[in-house]
Amino acid sequence: MPSRSRPFINIATADARVATQQSLDANPLRNLRIGPAGWAYKDWAGYVYPQPRPKGFHPATFLAGYFDTVEINTSFYHPMQPEHASQWVERVTGNSRFLFTAKLWKKFTHEHDATLKDEREARAGLDVLLASKKLGAVLLQFPFSFHREAETVAYLARIMQRFSDYPLVVEVRHSSWNVAATFDLLREHRAGFCNIDQPIIGRSLEPSTAATAPVGYVRLHGRRYDTWFTDDSEVSPHERYNYLYSNEELAPWAARIQKVSKQTSTVFVITNNHYQGKGVVNALQLISILTKSKVKVPEALRQHFPQLDAIASERAAEPTLFPMADEIVPDSQ
Repeated sequence: MPSRSRPFINIATADARVATQQSLDANPLRNLRIGPAGWAYKDWAGYVYPQPRPKGFHPATFLAGYFDTVEINTSFYHPMQPEHASQWVERVTGNSRFLFTAKLWKKFTHEHDATLKDEREARAGLDVLLASKKLGAVLLQFPFSFHREAETVAYLARIMQRFSDYPLVVEVRHSSWNVAATFDLLREHRAGFCNIDQPIIGRSLEPSTAATAPVGYVRLHGRRYDTWFTDDSEVSPHERYNYLYSNEELAPWAARIQKVSKQTSTVFVITNNHYQGKGVVNALQLISILTKSKVKVPEALRQHFPQLDAIASERAAEPTLFPMADEIVPDSQ
């Protein structure tokens, strides 16, 4: 009988694939970018940022030395100016892995009265980030009051279609959206689902590991049950986000993040418990947990949160005092 020819195997190619896979397996953060929400907080002076600030200091550049992403917060309150977006791109060039995410203007998610002119203004800054290949995701953050109804489903579909040229992620907070039809709708529009940690009050959406697009997203808001929905005028707005996750609370989220990462091409993990840098602390801790390694820690932050010594890759400097600053460069500068 004539011998059968064996299929040709390129050993060099096969070995390269194995080596590549081993390299990927050895890097648990290969498709993860973890960082804080925003950077323009006066209460970060002397907590996250050095005080006094050195000449030429900019928060985006500083944070890009520790993280591979930051969520732009000011784009929620007003359209991002193209010149500011260009400046931010320049500020983070020292980190080749760095990508911004940005919230969509609230006129589209909270007020629902946006015009074509509003859309052009909202796009102007986003387009700069997109053209620079520094835009990882645009977050459509809807409020708890945005319940799943026929009208809101139709509205969400229209908004996703309207901004379909961006990598979209949708955050909803009411549990009425936790149905298969929601995830099908997001998949249809190639929009990611934002998995969130928030105080579970009433019909609040609970923690999840959903993935509906190549982009995965996780946001941690803190667990201030006493202030999350408060309308007490004497309670400062920042108290909603004045929360530090413990290692025990972060561990389940580390497992969820790993699960989401296996279903997506890239995952953004954003810590929104921002008061006095607590979100920065937790972002660093998550990186350490997921990489099983020590991380670079801002010296000012370390002075206020000595538990960071356990994961810091460098020895602490001599203790110094860090007075509050008069101002911080806002996101818009």
